[in-house]
Amino acid sequence: MNLSRTTKQFSESVIREMTRIARKYPGSINLAQGFPDFSARKEIKAAAIEAIKRDINQYSITWGSQSLREAIGRKVSWYNNLEIDPERMVTVTCGATEAMIASLKAVINPGDEVIIFEPFYENYGPDCLLSGANPRYVSLHPPSWDFHLDELERVFTENTKAIIINTPNNPTGKVFSRKELEQVINLCLQHDCIAITDEIYEHIIYDGQEHVSIASLPEMHDHSITINSISKTYSLTGWRVGWTLACEEITAEIKKVHDFLTVGAPAPLQEGAARALAMEQGYYDWLSAFYSKARETIFNAIDAAGLHPIQPRGAYYIMCDCKEYMSSKALHSSMDLAMNLLEEVGIATVPGESFFSRDGKGKSMTRFCFCKKEETLNRAVELLERLH
Repeated sequence: MNLSRTTKQFSESVIREMTRIARKYPGSINLAQGFPDFSARKEIKAAAIEAIKRDINQYSITWGSQSLREAIGRKVSWYNNLEIDPERMVTVTCGATEAMIASLKAVINPGDEVIIFEPFYENYGPDCLLSGANPRYVSLHPPSWDFHLDELERVFTENTKAIIINTPNNPTGKVFSRKELEQVINLCLQHDCIAITDEIYEHIIYDGQEHVSIASLPEMHDHSITINSISKTYSLTGWRVGWTLACEEITAEIKKVHDFLTVGAPAPLQEGAARALAMEQGYYDWLSAFYSKARETIFNAIDAAGLHPIQPRGAYYIMCDCKEYMSSKALHSSMDLAMNLLEEVGIATVPGESFFSRDGKGKSMTRFCFCKKEETLNRAVELLERLH
């Protein structure tokens, strides 16, 4: 059967596959897929429940309920230093996942190129292919995960349409500095390129790092698309409510793509999302303290186990370079490594090769997540002690 040549170029998500595999191992801990195992705040859930009770059960406005779009506007004003028009610059989507594919399909023409920093969140490559774009990759170099400006400059061509920036970054935890973003901006303006920033971990940062939205920097109003969602900051990955922010011209195209992809995000959950975005500063202080402690707990345990973790500066993942462990166990790939840790230790992780575009890169790496309650992480510490 002559099926799509495009979909033959990629596989289903390895991250989500590891969750399915982990379920076959009773008693194992899933530190693969990045979803919390603790409850969201009561007031956020109550707002969604109240919306259902008020019969908010039908389609909202396609590009998002007015209450949510206005809440987004208020939130990005005080936190991201962005002034946006909720009527003309916001598209509410079914999570950041739809926001990314809708954004790419709104700006890409066949043959355009999109630059992606690697290691990367695994959706970005397939999103480019599904949009008709050719992905081009630039390395983030461990342990600080810096990019080399000369390498970035070389991948910009006359065909470059967009560059994807995930900050804080999944899987590395890198937080792009203002200086680095300014270097990207110079190249975007030189090549008439759009910066698409995935900022869903914006409140999960450590060590005095600063989250900077590239759209807030000079001259980027018409050259940027900002993507976010309630999934990570508010521990609501299953609600599937996200959004894009862009100038009116770009937003008009995103709205059209979104309309025919999903029509709209879940109406009552949008009301819960609006409540989430109204959380006071104390919530974000708690979030920072919670994940700082979780990072310390799991990092120290991984380090003591000899798996060589690389300290993240943001998000809730830790990449590890396990060459020595793999050599001692005669393991040959990152999938071998992940399966060994699941079968012998009882912890599911994500094979490092799924975050890279080229064969062999990341083969000695694996990714742990730590968006889990204290009891879960303490159990993971006990399991990792088996490797001492």
